[in-house]
Amino acid sequence: MERELKPAGPIHGRGTAINPPNRFDTLVYEDDPDALDSDSRRPRTEYLRDASRSIIAHNQSPDVGFDVSINPYRGCEHGCVYCFARPTHEMLGFSSGLDFETKILVKEDAPELLRAELSKPSWQPQVIAISGVTDCYQPIERRLGITRRCLEVLAEFRNPVLIVTKNHLVARDRDLLADLARNSAAGVFVSVTSLDGDLQRKMEPRTSSPQRRLDAIRLLREAGVAVGVLVAPVVPGLTDHEMPAILQACGQAGARFAGYVPLRLPYAVKEIFEHWLEDHYPDRKEKVLGRIRSLRGGKLNDPNFGSRLRGEGVYAQEMATLFALACRRAGIAEGRIRLSAAAFRRPGGRQLALL
Repeated sequence: MERELKPAGPIHGRGTAINPPNRFDTLVYEDDPDALDSDSRRPRTEYLRDASRSIIAHNQSPDVGFDVSINPYRGCEHGCVYCFARPTHEMLGFSSGLDFETKILVKEDAPELLRAELSKPSWQPQVIAISGVTDCYQPIERRLGITRRCLEVLAEFRNPVLIVTKNHLVARDRDLLADLARNSAAGVFVSVTSLDGDLQRKMEPRTSSPQRRLDAIRLLREAGVAVGVLVAPVVPGLTDHEMPAILQACGQAGARFAGYVPLRLPYAVKEIFEHWLEDHYPDRKEKVLGRIRSLRGGKLNDPNFGSRLRGEGVYAQEMATLFALACRRAGIAEGRIRLSAAAFRRPGGRQLALL
């Protein structure tokens, strides 16, 4: 049975104040808003042990650019209101809403599980993505260091890694990433949605500021790490006009690769995002939703491979053209960072001869 919090305005430091019903539950109960005390409106983050006995997830989606990934955490305290990963929390019995950013599952044994997987003769060296679902540098990582310990394992094996993050904390680990980069085995995409700090704090409340993300790009570049910018998501009618400025700023900071993804709103993320627009940008709500629908065949989400990452129609083509032009002006290459597994080794053994 899923708990649903009735909307009562935004909560400071959180992306959403509501808990939409879990789509797998048949019963829902609602709190009496008159009975809620002030503490219930400022929920603390809970960290729960994740007892998973495997760490590498195999991806069957043909359009995401990687085949395997690891996620040290499930749920994300960054609280990005639009996050496509929110509905994955429903598979754990939680809500896509406030639960997603306040109930974080922690894979404490992730580094040990990763070492065991890479040590198997059956492991075929290949790029491992970190943050394929939730951000591996969310706030708790500063204290727990699970992502860093995973990078230590990857550096020891020289297994290539690709990271996507919105947090400056990635720069902490530039020593390990630089070590991997010497063998073309490390790449980082820093996601920058907006250069407007006020908008960022409302939309991505516990992420690093835009300037801190630019600083992370600079530090990684100086360390010799292949670094790019991911303009994602592009929110039509709200952040789309910023694409040229974002790419220009990131290019000046040192980004050499770039990608973008238009916003899509799967499952309960539709309701969460609509409430957010009502709270923060009520005058733009219909314009934003209308433009999303123009990208998504009249809907707010498109689950189809390929089109889900680019959209369809005239507006989608205009966005693609703007991105290509802005990349050229910023001196940034469109596309993915190319990594190599040629230097992979198993500790105590010889380097593998890879074709």
